[in-house]
This record gives sequence, structure tokens and C-alpha cells, in this order.
Amino acid sequence: MFARDGSLIGEIGREKRISISIKTLPRYVPQAFVAVEDHRFYQHDGVDVAGIAGALKDNILGESRGASTITQQLVGNMHPSVIDRTDKSLSRKLDEQKAAREMERHYTKDQILEAYLNQIGFGRGWYGIEIAARHYFGKSASRLSIAEAAALAAMPKGPALYDPVRNPERVRARRNIVLSLMATQGYITRAQATAAQATPITTAKNFGVAAPSPWFVDVVRVQATRAGIPVANGGYRIHTSLDPLLQNAATAALEEETTALESEPGYRHPRHASGAGDYLQGMVVVMDPASGDVRALVGGRDYEASRFNRAVDAMRQPGSSFKPIVYAGAVADSIAATTTVFDTALAIPLSNRSTYRPVNSDHQFLGAITLREALAKSRNPVAVQLGLSVGMDSVAALARRMGIASPIALYPSSAIGASAVQPLDLVAAYTTFANLGTPVEPRFIHRIEDRNGRVVLNREVRALTRAMDPGVAFVVREMMRDVVERGTATSIRRHLPATIPVAGKTGTTNDNTDVWFIGMTPELVAGVWLGFDKPKTITSSAGGGSLAAPIWAKTIARYYEANPRLTVAKETQWRPPTGVIGGEMDRGTGDLATDVTLAEQRYTEYWIEGTEPAELRLDPWKIFSRGGLVF
Repeated sequence: MFARDGSLIGEIGREKRISISIKTLPRYVPQAFVAVEDHRFYQHDGVDVAGIAGALKDNILGESRGASTITQQLVGNMHPSVIDRTDKSLSRKLDEQKAAREMERHYTKDQILEAYLNQIGFGRGWYGIEIAARHYFGKSASRLSIAEAAALAAMPKGPALYDPVRNPERVRARRNIVLSLMATQGYITRAQATAAQATPITTAKNFGVAAPSPWFVDVVRVQATRAGIPVANGGYRIHTSLDPLLQNAATAALEEETTALESEPGYRHPRHASGAGDYLQGMVVVMDPASGDVRALVGGRDYEASRFNRAVDAMRQPGSSFKPIVYAGAVADSIAATTTVFDTALAIPLSNRSTYRPVNSDHQFLGAITLREALAKSRNPVAVQLGLSVGMDSVAALARRMGIASPIALYPSSAIGASAVQPLDLVAAYTTFANLGTPVEPRFIHRIEDRNGRVVLNREVRALTRAMDPGVAFVVREMMRDVVERGTATSIRRHLPATIPVAGKTGTTNDNTDVWFIGMTPELVAGVWLGFDKPKTITSSAGGGSLAAPIWAKTIARYYEANPRLTVAKETQWRPPTGVIGGEMDRGTGDLATDVTLAEQRYTEYWIEGTEPAELRLDPWKIFSRGGLVF
């Protein structure tokens, strides 16, 4: 499986191996295995009689060891249904010896040794010298050093015990024994052995892949299988949407920020470093809004500990990160961003005879407030009033058009994110705002080729039906920019310069159990979630702006650091479409700006044509508005 730049990101299959010819290997690579596993390999007929006698003697003396030759091991590995190597009985040994002698009659020693090197297991689901060399040392087996070849030859005795990543010192000690044996048996000189023994065990970063992407790889495997491609049988090359830079950035940012939180005084939950099970989890998804390409996907903090993919398999309450959908419904219903609403106590009777009373996280009410300010400060009663005004059935229908497949309950609380959604769906829904009304379907696979290079699956970009008017998407996106510049996500600007436009929304659910930030730049849409698999309060002060937003910002900042040409002035990006009217406002008075309005109080507001203030309907700027001519 390959990333968008052609680099390796992993393999899938029942056994992960790449078979190679022994002729491509330096002579010392197979010799290392012969030296430690079967030093009479070139003398015996498949069964080492002298070795068996020595093993019997040692066993009598209480020093248990085996006497299986490379040929016997190969027979057991290739034909486990015939030769069960877990069976310690004499009859199994005799059957194995008979099969080994039969193999030696039909194949040369080099053929047997080549098959052995391609079959032997090296732990972690990796089989064969080539894939082991790539993952442990980041190179082809043809480029292994003497020391690296000996380290891999140390592994067949116990792949988990002699894993060079987990147990480098243990591997170094056994590797040095292998090197001594190679020198004693004349495969290398004593000087070569001494030099190699002094070499430290240095394994490849990320196990030799461009970016650790196990949850992404799992999604691709499932999608390919559902498309009818038997990828588990091997022989396919899968080209994907993954961006190694973004994947590495997302993985690092998630771990840095969650570890920092766990290190704070007074943190009361199990910590990941302790090895405890129920520690804080998270997920990150980054998409290209133009194509839907999923450029990064991190489904948790530790794949080996938990393979559950929180990006695609979890259902979590989105909290206030759902509000932009409600606000879009309101703007589409001719409610302007400058409209005054009331952040106030509500008592809403429900059909079950209970009363719903939405509150804000700060337990205060701000009174009269504009829609723009209400979204920036994430005022819950305002979102609930807008949802009821537009109709929760309309809000739910809009969410479906934006790509959210899970049902949105027609209750007032759904306006502030009470209905659980799939995280990937919610992130993808934000592409609607990035694309001015048209969402795109997440794409993981570009194409799959068979062993002959024939394309057997090709995934084109798939845009969904337009979900909202372009002007509505633009106005709400502009409102979300205030969330970052003045509202609940100002932490973004600690990592991203103001020259990069950012719009987005934080989310925090009841009791601070889920925290979110979903946002966009002109090039990317991304989402971050943190929480526990069994929901509980993260901390008393947890919020999307303080916990999720920094992870988002660190991830996206790394992308722009690597692509400086994309860092351009805000004024050149995100121009309004036709039908959107702009005008300067006075943030202090809430009216159009005048000559006496201070510069720091001025900001540009936007309206869907027909909802703008009366004064702008006669303003010449309307004729030359940024959205083009309006007739």
C-alpha cells in the first residue's frame, strides 16, 4: 500500500511477505542463517544425523535443544497441515525427516535456502527476509550490512524475544554470537566480525514506512474487500490518498497534547504511559475539500493496544461543532449574521412532559447578541432558538445533505450536538462550507493494480448533491472565522500565523466528556476529537478550544511550514460568491461603520442579497461587490 507520493505505508494480507531471489542478496545474508540455524546445511541430506546425536546427548545432560535442519524447518513452515511443528512426538519428527529428505531430492541447496529465507517469520506478521529488512532496517535485503544480516538471523529462535525494536540489547548479544559463528565457520573474517559486533542496533524510524498509518490501512483493506478485490490473497498494489507529512504531523500532535494533559498536576485518569487500559483517546482526520481525499487519519493513540478506529467506528456527540449546520439553516432562512437574538434562559416543554432548559458552559447569559457573536462565543440558547425557528426537521435534512448518515433526533438538544455522529462524517460535512455548498465524499483509494499492473479498481472524486446555496456557505464560513480570531478557538493562532485563513468551530459536550475542533483553511478541512471510549469527564475545565484546537493547529501548521508558497495574504483568499453583499460594520455599535469608527472596531460583514441593511441597497459598492455584479 502506497501513499499519494508513492512511498510505502504498509501491507495487508494473511502473511505479509515480498519474495526475492537469493541471487540478489550479498553472500553473507544467507550465510548468517546457515551459521546459526544449520551449520552442516551443505553436508546433510535434509536430516543432520550428527546434530541429532548431539541434541540427544545434551538433552540427557539436561540442556534441551533442537536439531531441526533448515530443510526440516522449511517443510514445517510450508506445509503446516502435513507437518505440525508444535507436535513434539517422535512420529512427527520421523515424518518431518522423511519429508525433508524428499525435498532435498527434488531441489538444490540454494533453492531450499531461498525458499527458507522467503518463508521464515520475523514477528509482527512479517514473513521473509525482504519485508523484515524493509521494516526493521528501512532497506532492501540486498543492502543489508553484515551486522544487520546477523541481527535478522538471530530472530528465528524467537521473533518476539529477539525483536530489535523492543529488545535491542538482547538482539545485540545474540547477533554477536551469530557473527562469531560466521567467523568460526569461515563466512567472514575475524576482523569483519569484530567490526560488526561493535555496531549498535539501529532500526528504521516508523518500521520503515513513510508514516505509521494502521487505522488508515484498515479502512483501505475494508473498502477494497467490499469492492470485491481479494487483497488479502496478495499480489496487489494499492495507491491511496494518504499524505505522509500530514499523517506524521497528526500522530505527533495528538500524542504530544494528550501526554501533556496527562502530565498536568491533578489529572485523575489512567495515563497512556502507565499501560492502563482506559486512558484518554483521540482521533484526527484531515481531508482535501476539493477531492475528498483523506490525507491523514489517526484512529486512536496506540494501535497495538486498541485497534478500534474512533474516526470511522465510533459514534460520539458533536456538541457545539454541530452548530454551524444549524446556523446555515438560519442564514438560508433569511436570518442575517447581524440579526440580534437573545442569549437567555429558556424553558422548552417536551412531549414527555419534561422541560428542557439549555445552559451555557459558563452558566451565564449575555442577553441581546448578534448571530455572529453568538456563534463565536458558542451560546447554546441561541442555537436552540435557531433550530426551533428553522425547524429541527429542516436541520436534520440539511445534515443528511451534507453527508451525515446517522439520524439527527428531532429534539431541541440536537441543535447543540446531542445526537451522536460518526466523526469522519462530521469532518466531511464541513467540506460543504469549504466548497461553498457542495460536500464531497471521503476518498481513501485512488486505484488498485494487480500483479500485472492492470488497474482493477479506480476511485474517482465524488461530489455529493449541493447541500446549500453558495452564499449561505460563505456567510457561515465567515462567521466561523470569528470563532478562531475572537471566539472559543483563539488558541489556533498560537501555532498558525494570521496570514493563513482559518474558519472552524469548537465543541464540548455535557460534563466535558467529548471535545472537538473542526476547521478549514483554503487547502484543508480537518477535525480533532478527544474523549474516553467509555464517556466520562476529561477534566473540569476541558474544552474544544483548549484541548482539541491545539492538536488541529499543530497538525495544520506543519503542513504550511512544509509548503510556504501556500501562506498568502488573507485578502487573496475566500472571496464571496455572486449574491453576497459586503459592508463595513462598527463592532461597538452594531451599525454600519462611519468616518469616526475606530480601525480596531471595523470589520467586514456579509449578507445574502436581500437581507443586507437598507443603507447598502443604495451603496455603489453593491454594484462592484466582491461577489461580482448584482443585477
